[in-house]
Amino acid sequence: MTPGDDLVALGADLEPGTLLAAYRQGLFPMGLGDRGADPIGWWSPDPRGVLIPADLHVSRSLKRSLRDFTLTWDTAFAQVVAHCADPSRRGRWITPHIEESYGRLHDLGWAHSLEVWRGPELVGGLYGVAVGGLFAGESMFHRVPDASKAALVGLVAVVAADADPRRIVDVQWQTDHLASLGVRKISRSDYLDRLATALVAPELAHPPGPVLTDAVGAASPEPAENPIEGSAGTSPRKR
Repeated sequence: MTPGDDLVALGADLEPGTLLAAYRQGLFPMGLGDRGADPIGWWSPDPRGVLIPADLHVSRSLKRSLRDFTLTWDTAFAQVVAHCADPSRRGRWITPHIEESYGRLHDLGWAHSLEVWRGPELVGGLYGVAVGGLFAGESMFHRVPDASKAALVGLVAVVAADADPRRIVDVQWQTDHLASLGVRKISRSDYLDRLATALVAPELAHPPGPVLTDAVGAASPEPAENPIEGSAGTSPRKR
């Protein structure tokens, strides 16, 4: 792989074994055609957006917003993916084939979702793939302010529950939105080194159900106002 070239391969299928092998090598799929259509591209961004759980920044205003939400793990995976794949979203890239493939990974215990509820309504969430100490975020959505930020806070609560320092959250590309939460850019070589360490950590063991965030993140200064609350694990195209 050449430094700075994010797209590194074309083709192959989206079978569970193929996807898991790709994540273990630092790759993830995204279609190159219109709105994510084939051919499938395999991506390894350089630099890579990564969140070390201990680096999570939670502003005072976000802490207040968290009180309005209920967070859960793996209780509405299909709904979360469907919201992320909403055809009306700008830059939509999640095709029915992607939905089906990650649904199979979820059924096998590899793909997971974090849901954000306000009352009975699903107002935000994210999904991704967990392999050892890696959580590879694929996409997130929000329907009310701060809901996608709350989803990332909830994800860190799950990932960091055992305080294992080898764990990392891969968000693929850093955005201003993600940088305000503590996501950093690292080189591909650094990412692959961290990935190798993360992969030998135990698998996530959080059961489906409520997620508590009381112990996650220290309050940090208020970030500059950002008019677009973007998707985690996304490039400007991948939302």
